[in-house]
Amino acid sequence: MRNRLLATLAVILPLSLPHMASAAGDVVIALDANIVGLDPADLNDNLSMTASRTMLQGLYGFDKDMKMIPVLAESTDASADAMEYTVHLRHGIVFHDGAPFDATAVKTSFERAMDPANGLKRRSLYDPIAKVEALDAATVKITLKYPFGAFINNLAHQAYAISSPKAIAAFGKELSRHPTGTGPYKFVSWQTDTMVVEKNDHYWKAGLPKIDRLTIRSNPENGSRLASLQAGEAQFIYPMPPELVKVVEKNPAIDVVSSRSIYARYVAMNTLRKPFDDVRVRHALNYAVDKQAFLKVVFNGYGVPLESVLPNNLSGFVKQPAIYGYDPAKARALLAEAGYPNGFETTLWGGNSTITQRGMQFLQQQFAAVGVKAQVEPLESGVAAAKIWNVKTPAEATTLMHYTAWSASTGDADWGLRPLLSSKSYPPNLFNTSYYASPVEDAAIQAGLTTADPAKRAAAYTEAQAQAWKDAPWIFLVSDDNIAAKSKKLSGIYVLPDGQMLTEDAALN
Repeated sequence: MRNRLLATLAVILPLSLPHMASAAGDVVIALDANIVGLDPADLNDNLSMTASRTMLQGLYGFDKDMKMIPVLAESTDASADAMEYTVHLRHGIVFHDGAPFDATAVKTSFERAMDPANGLKRRSLYDPIAKVEALDAATVKITLKYPFGAFINNLAHQAYAISSPKAIAAFGKELSRHPTGTGPYKFVSWQTDTMVVEKNDHYWKAGLPKIDRLTIRSNPENGSRLASLQAGEAQFIYPMPPELVKVVEKNPAIDVVSSRSIYARYVAMNTLRKPFDDVRVRHALNYAVDKQAFLKVVFNGYGVPLESVLPNNLSGFVKQPAIYGYDPAKARALLAEAGYPNGFETTLWGGNSTITQRGMQFLQQQFAAVGVKAQVEPLESGVAAAKIWNVKTPAEATTLMHYTAWSASTGDADWGLRPLLSSKSYPPNLFNTSYYASPVEDAAIQAGLTTADPAKRAAAYTEAQAQAWKDAPWIFLVSDDNIAAKSKKLSGIYVLPDGQMLTEDAALN
């Protein structure tokens, strides 16, 4: 199937497609999945987070290299014990609905996200907070439950973006349909596959934004997404099909932009279900997959194999012993030792984009070579939410194998480990779809979370990575690069290492 796809695209690419340019000042971004919401405190996926970034901002954020920067905050004073953070706010900023941005707005937005009764998906990011106080109009004091030296990293996560208190009061649980922030663009419309925002004429940064309208559109099929760029129907696409980079680089009207990511791509195995409750089976499937071949076939070589549960350019990464080389004979021996000499049958779930399906098909072939018959089931985002993320208890979970990826959007090791490997992080709370539980892992993650001492945090996360690598709740795959493509006329749109995007500086030349 892969060869037929490449042959078809090779025929399409050289054709002279009609130029269908957008109106002056309009930019279209084509991405590979649907937007599922616009309330950043209630989002799990990077695409929806990217959409929310166009409109809603936080106290801190990241520049294009994912270096933390103040946004709505001017500065922050932290107590010596990292228990209190006093944030000094920028003056003269208003929300899109005219409400003033001030300390009360911050308090209202944070307390809404913190309230368990609201059931917001990102509430766990707010767990360290004990209380939020508005000391005066421009000063917020945040008191924590325990010392947390990386708390400002949490503030930079898009889940901490601040919604208008007026909108919170007016729309309540429907806030996701009425996103109202302080950002460069204002909400126009959102359907499942298309979101439109327009220029905020009262944006607090002089000279921005530089475009009139921005559209984010879903286009899961690789060839179609690329064709939309070639035809001028889109000016920016992400991800760019990696197997077509060399061809597209010959197009004088298109730039290909590649950068390192902080993605960890893996297969979560449900450790509460047979046969994955046996560590020998989990080790066997790690030996069954040729990670270098996976990287070449699925991502055309753009990236590196995982050498830990954390990607190697995330803060806190520690390289693990190379104990999972490609060894099908060892995989078969381990399966036999675990009582599965003829393998077993299972189901592999994942997303429905072209590149995700290619990854699952490659894994299916690798598993088959050691006797494991995996039925591949691509899931649309709404179905995945129902089957994977909204399951109420581990006993109700029907997940067996889940092909997925994670990027720690705080830029810190805590958020690369705790949401995925803590026993407190089972869905629907967080994203531990392997249902992995280890007292050693839990203690190490907690030790790293509750200290402000960099050396103690490093030691804790070293132990957490070693334990998870040994227990292998995942098939450790790769950290693939971020590859985008854009019209040469477009500048100022950047893909961050975590896969989210910055659009504030977008301009058409």
